Amino acid sequence: MPLANVLTCEFIGLQTLKEVWAVRLRVDFHTGARQLPWDSVLAPGRALAYGLLERGAPELGARLHTKGWGPHGMVPFGHGAPVFPAARSRRGVYAADGPGIVELGSPLLAVVEGWAKALAGMPVLAWGETAFIVDRVEPVEAPEFPSGRAVFRTVTPVVTKAVLERDASGARVPGSVWRLPGEPEWDVYVQNNLRRKAESLGLDPGVTLESVRWVGRKRSFAVASASGGGGKKPGACVEVTVSGPPETLSAIADWGLGQANAAGMGWIGA
Repeated sequence: MPLANVLTCEFIGLQTLKEVWAVRLRVDFHTGARQLPWDSVLAPGRALAYGLLERGAPELGARLHTKGWGPHGMVPFGHGAPVFPAARSRRGVYAADGPGIVELGSPLLAVVEGWAKALAGMPVLAWGETAFIVDRVEPVEAPEFPSGRAVFRTVTPVVTKAVLERDASGARVPGSVWRLPGEPEWDVYVQNNLRRKAESLGLDPGVTLESVRWVGRKRSFAVASASGGGGKKPGACVEVTVSGPPETLSAIADWGLGQANAAGMGWIGA
């Protein structure tokens, strides 16, 4: 079935439960590049996502860029890093070459529709300075969680930024603003982020971070922000158990864990 016939609803501006249908797009491509610059592993994804919306759903894209979505002004989409299954790994290099895959996802069908509409007429994607020749685009529905329990494993680092306290003079207390898994309050910030995401979508916010099953090593990636370059954000990939309403879990699966999901952080593996 042609991609244009797969995603057909149009509901920009609506925010009720009926408009939430988590889905991601899997873009299969090939490239002649043998490696990606480390600063271009994740950073180009945000511009690509907004660029596709500018073509396929300009009103929605402009709204998300300026105001976000829902009561917290969050941006409900995420993406992963390009992966190259056949590329030979080389020390110190993000190896590319040959066929690759990049995923974009959102709990809002209108966002994915906008991307799909734009991709239908784009044979080549610009990932920074690297050209990706599009071979196929497939919609992938989010998994269902009828038991009310999900195990999420991220394939990009989860970023958690703390709000530093202030002393009696009003100055911020010295310390890092970043929290890594296992550090104080990390689970609290992730828990609050999950609930804010549910509230942003009008879904049941009764979601709980139950356990952290695995933590990867600390990694930092250059990302983009609304004002341009976003610098490097530190985090770690994790595998966690989350419980809650099935619809909320499905929405999170195609949005991401932690913060800066629109910049590619906290992307959950399919």
